[in-house]
Amino acid sequence: MSLSETLYNLWLGIKPGLLELWHSTGIYNFVEKVDPNITNCVEQFLHQFGHPIMILICLFLLWLGIKKQYEPLLLIPIAFGGLLSNIPMPPGEEIAGPNGFLGIIFEAGIHKGIFPLIIFMGVGAMTDFGPLIANPKTALLGGAAQFGIFGALLLALCCFGFSISQAGAIGIIGGADGPTSIYVTQKLAPELLGAIAVAAYSYMALVPVIQPPIMKLLTTQKERVIQMEQLRSVSKREKIVFPLVVLMLCVIFLPSACPLIGALTFGNLCKECGVVDRLSDTMQNALINIITIFLGLTVGSKLSAEQFLTVQTLFILFLGIIAFSFATAAGVLMAKFMNCCTNAISKITGKEIKPINPLIGSAGVSAVPMAARVSNKVGLEYNSQNYLLMHAMGPNVAGVIGSAVAAGVLLALCH
Repeated sequence: MSLSETLYNLWLGIKPGLLELWHSTGIYNFVEKVDPNITNCVEQFLHQFGHPIMILICLFLLWLGIKKQYEPLLLIPIAFGGLLSNIPMPPGEEIAGPNGFLGIIFEAGIHKGIFPLIIFMGVGAMTDFGPLIANPKTALLGGAAQFGIFGALLLALCCFGFSISQAGAIGIIGGADGPTSIYVTQKLAPELLGAIAVAAYSYMALVPVIQPPIMKLLTTQKERVIQMEQLRSVSKREKIVFPLVVLMLCVIFLPSACPLIGALTFGNLCKECGVVDRLSDTMQNALINIITIFLGLTVGSKLSAEQFLTVQTLFILFLGIIAFSFATAAGVLMAKFMNCCTNAISKITGKEIKPINPLIGSAGVSAVPMAARVSNKVGLEYNSQNYLLMHAMGPNVAGVIGSAVAAGVLLALCH
């Protein structure tokens, strides 16, 4: 047998193995084959090149988290989870599939609703409700900010054709509370989890960009320079009783919100009682950090091209920014309305009642403490002696409670 015949026979022997190896590579599997059943050009393009597009989007999210430091603790895990979910793998072996490690974690932590509740414990352990207790009327600002949730719900329901459950899940973006958004979405519309989670955390990260123009548009120069009196000192007893009162009110009026409110108040009670410092420290640090890693990765695992690259996702991103803008505007307008009421009362009674600075109304969203810092920053731009941070923390922490209550209302109405 000649050398050429020998080489040819050798090639015939190894050819099937080489083809099988080539078909298993990411290069071969990265681009989906043309589906003759899809006639729309855009849908065909997304079907073929969806995974590379999503990988570019996830790399952009990583850039935002690393370079711009936009909510990096969650944006980086979410983006990396998105990268893992778009890696071409044989059917049944996907990292984010039911048998993959992200799929297993998702089932235990997100589908069962454990991760958001544990994060709420950590948030409670890190939150100081003192400013809200010292100035209870600021709770109205946190309540007013929830208007964004229900405004977006009605818009999604009436104008974009979403179902009531999907509209409720989209509306919760307006609360600017990532764990609450995930918790509600998993209960009401799990198919929208990836888009809603990314929208919620993206808009939370963009608080310093989105809120100031709205705050300046709705307030006058005179209102922005209003200085507020120093808050009174809040006793330890008040701080211990407060989470218990909040929980009892929730039990009486809105039991559906008890999982979120219960986790929040338990974490806060452990912090304020002062006798379980180890538990409080664990919730504030190790526990919330571990859960944040798993939460981010598993939420990112839902950023697969099939679930994310849809017209529906664009609608969700649009409605999310509308919800967040409505929430910011509602808090500022409520502060202005409260000042009108106090002015009227002052004229009737003849007693001077100090107005509140409407800028703190924007902190009624649940992005703690970023929204309060933005209120303080804008106030300092117009009056270098106007420190609004502690005053803004009142509506800010009220917004945390308000978003949890709104979540309970949505679950009761839409589930």
